[in-house]
Amino acid sequence: MLAKRLFDLIFVIPGLIVLSPVFLVVGFLIKSKDGGEIFFKQTRVGKDGKLFKVLKFRTMVVDAEKIGAKVTTGDDTRITPVGSFLRKYKLDELPQLLNVLLGNMSLVGPRPEVPEYVEFYPEETKKVIFSVHPGITDTASIEFVNENEMLSGSKDPVEDYKNKVLPIKLGYSMEYVKTRSLWVDFKLILKTVSAIVA
Repeated sequence: MLAKRLFDLIFVIPGLIVLSPVFLVVGFLIKSKDGGEIFFKQTRVGKDGKLFKVLKFRTMVVDAEKIGAKVTTGDDTRITPVGSFLRKYKLDELPQLLNVLLGNMSLVGPRPEVPEYVEFYPEETKKVIFSVHPGITDTASIEFVNENEMLSGSKDPVEDYKNKVLPIKLGYSMEYVKTRSLWVDFKLILKTVSAIVA
């Protein structure tokens, strides 16, 4: 939808310009910690089921996915001190503005999931959710703003995520797709900011 694309760009282009000093400072802090990559790139499933690389500031040790699960808990020992700060204030999500600029994400939409967990989506759910671009935020992002802490102490965070968290997220995603509008997007952006600074 052209209107939604213009809506995204009106926010994203000025946002990237204003936030460019933040990108530089965060990049320096991450690089100075262990010399590893500044950005964490992970394969996610986007519109029409196409794979793309979602961008985040790296908050974990180098090669973290090789030494642990893709679900992260608040007490995950792989999280670096800098990463802990970035996660607390959701600053690690800022590079996804570049995903929006590139056109493989939107500001608001169902959060993109890794292929391994998409396998658990019901077929009808896939058709609905993958009919739109994934987003940086949605209702599920707001409701589960402290998801990492919620899974802390879980004996099996992967299973708890699949069986307890994911079904609720999918419900929110389905509702968004069926009721989406630019006004809904604007309200969700405001709610997201409020949830982060609260």
